[in-house]
Amino acid sequence: MAEQNDLFAAGSNLHPALQDWWALEALLQRWQERGWIRSLDLALGRFLHSLDPASSPLVLLAAVLTSHQLGRGHICADIDNLLSAPDTALSLPPDGEFGEALPDRPVELLQGLGRSEWLAALQTSALVNAGDPPAPLVLEPDSTRLYLYRQWRYEVDVAQQVGERLEGLPVDDARLQQRLGELFDRVDEHLDWQQLACALVAGRRFGIITGGPGTGKTTTVVKLLALLQSLARDDGRTLRIRLAAPTGKAAARLTESISGAVGRLPEHLQQNIPQDVTTLHRLLGARPGTRRFVHNADNPLHADLVVVDEASMIDLEMMQQLLAALPSRARLVLLGDKDQLASVEAGSVLGDLCEGADLGGYTADTLAQLERQTGQKVATWQAAEGEASTQPLAQAIAMLRFSHRFGADSGIGALARAVNSGHPEAVNKVLSDGYADLGLTVLRGQEDRALERLVLEGGDQAMGADGSLPQGYRHYLHLLTTRRPAEPTQDALDLWARDILSAFGQFQLLCALRRGPWGVEGLNERIAAALCKAGLIERDQGWYEGCPVLVTRNDYGLGLMNGDIGITLAVPAEQDGQALRVVFPLADGTLKWVLPSRLQAIETVYAMTVHKSQGSEFAHTALLLPPAVNPVLTRELVYTGITRASRWFSLLLAHRGRLDDAVRARVRRASGLRSRLTMP
Repeated sequence: MAEQNDLFAAGSNLHPALQDWWALEALLQRWQERGWIRSLDLALGRFLHSLDPASSPLVLLAAVLTSHQLGRGHICADIDNLLSAPDTALSLPPDGEFGEALPDRPVELLQGLGRSEWLAALQTSALVNAGDPPAPLVLEPDSTRLYLYRQWRYEVDVAQQVGERLEGLPVDDARLQQRLGELFDRVDEHLDWQQLACALVAGRRFGIITGGPGTGKTTTVVKLLALLQSLARDDGRTLRIRLAAPTGKAAARLTESISGAVGRLPEHLQQNIPQDVTTLHRLLGARPGTRRFVHNADNPLHADLVVVDEASMIDLEMMQQLLAALPSRARLVLLGDKDQLASVEAGSVLGDLCEGADLGGYTADTLAQLERQTGQKVATWQAAEGEASTQPLAQAIAMLRFSHRFGADSGIGALARAVNSGHPEAVNKVLSDGYADLGLTVLRGQEDRALERLVLEGGDQAMGADGSLPQGYRHYLHLLTTRRPAEPTQDALDLWARDILSAFGQFQLLCALRRGPWGVEGLNERIAAALCKAGLIERDQGWYEGCPVLVTRNDYGLGLMNGDIGITLAVPAEQDGQALRVVFPLADGTLKWVLPSRLQAIETVYAMTVHKSQGSEFAHTALLLPPAVNPVLTRELVYTGITRASRWFSLLLAHRGRLDDAVRARVRRASGLRSRLTMP
């Protein structure tokens, strides 16, 4: 207590709310009413005050800000960042808020507060310790990162589990080289990064294969599975392999991709390669209504190897649960694009782990091993373009660098690379170069009908080599009517439904926001009205045929997962002639028909956020950026939106300058995971 009194005596120039809890609570209450913080954040501050009424307001404010940062995807709050850019700590400024009635913003509240003062208050508080024994807040020695205890525990566990699995496994170079020769053709001119990835990951219990769209991540992992399974057979074993993805949509895509890739393997290497992909929640056995899973450290998975696709979507808590459920000798391989948006929930695990992956970072021993096993001169590449490292983590990461989907004439590939460069001038050059698969529309205000024309009819990009054109939503609704089966047997209805689902997947409008006229809510209503005006749908207040819906929460009773997309169709019914059913494609390739009344957590999906689109791919994708400055507009968001397109991409700008702003901005989530794994 004396230490705290000394602190306040020294810091009498602090804002009044930092010297008295009740004044701070009143300010936090005004913040919460404005939507600058969540009710949960304020409740945590009040709860901690009730635990320790003598605690400094500086500690309670730090707790509230840490909680709020967690809600925005950060694992912790960095005191240095809070002091250097105070207003970025909150969900502000809301559009249109001006005037003297506004509460003090963080920049005003923290004026005059020094780093040493804030850290001293935290270090002397009974609510804070270094993690052992547990306390509500964790501040490690010589650190400015403040955690809520649960997130600190997750981060420490993930770092420990990954670190333990980085140790190399014994590999017979001659056998591995022979198998790689059966799986890969000899490449003399360029490095075969897919082959190098297989060799690198084969010798470890943890590995990451990252790369942009079309670089062959799925092809590579199928060859890796064939490689490991064949090596196991040589020893008289068969590996138990499990495949998973974060969402049902991503699982369905991986199932389809793996099926084709397995068929291209040499016949004698196709044995025991699984083709069924499940969601992570199903893999671990989620317990409805809890944060717990059936499989955990006490009841591990029955698996020798687990492969997870779209790993950029995995949050820190899910990664901790997955690693805890892995048997100690099992391998884990993560696939994903490190440049995509991070997970919706807190953390950016793949991005943290893959930081600097484009530089290689391989040791002399790793380079020598790769050359022995593949015959490729990767050391020459690293000397010219990469960077040596001594970090064990770098030895477990393979980055694929050649896109088979987007060739030299692909505007989509060129635009994605330009966005990743962070240079708006490079992006604008690509957009002006006349690529056949790119379209750009700058809207003249909110009422510009160019948006409706593109969404209904498709873009004005060039015809594909097969004679196809970019589609809009008119396409699937036209097929819904023209291909309705005359004899409505279940097989005929299933075939019809597959056609409609496939046609709907030919186009998707993506946006950055959820609310407002430029967000999901406003755009879904606007598009539905346009479709209705065009005579393509007939809607009342509720369900109608043709309505596409997105599942927003896992429903274990129905077997539907967050991210699953279905279409509402009218099917024969005994009593009234027709009834509405919503049909969903499942990860195993089957269809699920559901009564609309049984769907509890869904939303219309003519427009979806870029976040929700992760794990999906559409022949024609349109991305709409809003006119106002917003912190969600980042390089990662634009890149992720672009790379959802496989054949055509349309960019819609409500303000031309927002694209440049987004390309310059990066997602930087506060986390200590990378530093824990790269400590000397």
